Amino acid sequence: MIRVQLDKCTGCKVCVSICPFGAAEVVNEKAQITAACTLCGACEKSCPTQAIIIERPKRAEINLTEYKGVWVYAEQSEGKIKNVALELLSEGRKLADKLGQELAAVLIGKKVSHLSETLIAQGADKVYLIEHELLERYNSDAYTAMLTAVISKYKPSIVLYGATLNGRDLAPRVAARIKVGLTADCTGLDITDDGLLLQTRPAFGGNIMAQILSRYTRPQMATVRPNVMKRTPLDLSRRGEVVRVEANINPRIIRAKVVDVVREVSEGVNLEEADIIVSCGRGIGKPENIPVVEALAKTLNAALGCSRPVVDENWLPHMHQVGQTGKTVAPKLYIAVGISGMIQHLVGMQTSDVIVAINKDPEAPILKIANYGVVGDLFKIVPELEKELRRELKGA
Repeated sequence: MIRVQLDKCTGCKVCVSICPFGAAEVVNEKAQITAACTLCGACEKSCPTQAIIIERPKRAEINLTEYKGVWVYAEQSEGKIKNVALELLSEGRKLADKLGQELAAVLIGKKVSHLSETLIAQGADKVYLIEHELLERYNSDAYTAMLTAVISKYKPSIVLYGATLNGRDLAPRVAARIKVGLTADCTGLDITDDGLLLQTRPAFGGNIMAQILSRYTRPQMATVRPNVMKRTPLDLSRRGEVVRVEANINPRIIRAKVVDVVREVSEGVNLEEADIIVSCGRGIGKPENIPVVEALAKTLNAALGCSRPVVDENWLPHMHQVGQTGKTVAPKLYIAVGISGMIQHLVGMQTSDVIVAINKDPEAPILKIANYGVVGDLFKIVPELEKELRRELKGA
C-alpha cells in the first residue's frame, strides 16, 4: 500500500518527474498516487520531505537450514531421458559436492523406474520416483501438482530444470505454487562462499551477463538451456537410492491432456544434434556468398549455422541461428566463418569441443575463445580449406 502524508507534502512535483509509470500527480498542491502505481519505490526514495510511504507486507520468515540438497527435474519422453537432464546432473554433481550435500533426480512418468539406473550412473545419489497412469505424457496440471508436493515435503535447497518446451512450462508453475523466484535460461551455475546458488544469464539482449542470487527463499530454482553444461561419462558402478513417492492424483485437476503427438519432419541436420557445425556471420557480405560456406559444410557432412545478423538480413531462416535467441549447440567441431563473436552468439556455442574461427579481424572476440584461429580473407581461406579437406577425405 502507498500513501501520501499530506501534512508533509509541499507539492514540489519531484514524484511526478521521477515516476516511470506516470502514476504520480499533484492536485491542489498535494501529491496523489493513481492506480497505475506499481510500488516500484522511486517516488518514496526521491521525496525530499519523506511524505510518501510504501507499506509492504512482511516477508514470511523461513528456516533456510531446513533446505538441503540439489535436485534435477529428470525430464523424460516416451521412456527416454532428455539429454539436458543428464547435463544438469553432471553440473548438479559439482554443485552438490561444493555444498557437501546430496544430488537427487525427480523422475515422473508411467513405468519409468528402469530409467533410475541411468540417473544414478550420471551422478544422482537418490531418485525420487513418481509413477501413475495419468503421468504417461507430460501434463501441466498433474506434473505441477506432483513436483510441488514432493518439493514441499523433502525441501531441497536447489532445483534445476532443462529449458525445454516442457521445462519452461513446468518450472514457473511450480515456482508460483511455492512462492519462490525462478531464474530462466542460465548459462552458468556456481556456489558462492556463503553457500548460495550463483545463477548467471544473459540480460538486456545479451549485452551483459547478470548474476542472480536468491537469498531469502528456498528452494533456489533455475532453468538451463540444453547443450550449455558439459555431460560427464556414465559411471555404471555408482549405487544410489530410489525413493518411490505415492502419486495421489485427482483426475479433476487435469484441465487439458495430450491427444496426439505430430512429429515435424524437416530436411537437413538438426543443429542441436550435429557433431559438426559450420556457421557464417555478417562477414560473408551478402547472401550470394553463402554457397562458399555451404560447400565446406557439405564436405564435412556438417550442419549449416549462422549468427543473428544473417537471420536479421533474411539471408538464412531462423532455424539456422546459433546463439542466445537461436539454438544452443555443443558439437565436437564448430567452425565460425566471418563471425565476430558477440556475447549473444558465444553463449550459444562456447561449450563446443573444438572451435575454429576464420576472421579477418585479429581482435575479433571469437578468436579469444577459439582453439584454432585463422586471420585472413575468408573468401580465400574457406575454398582452399574445403578443397584440401575434400582431397583428404577422398583419400581416406
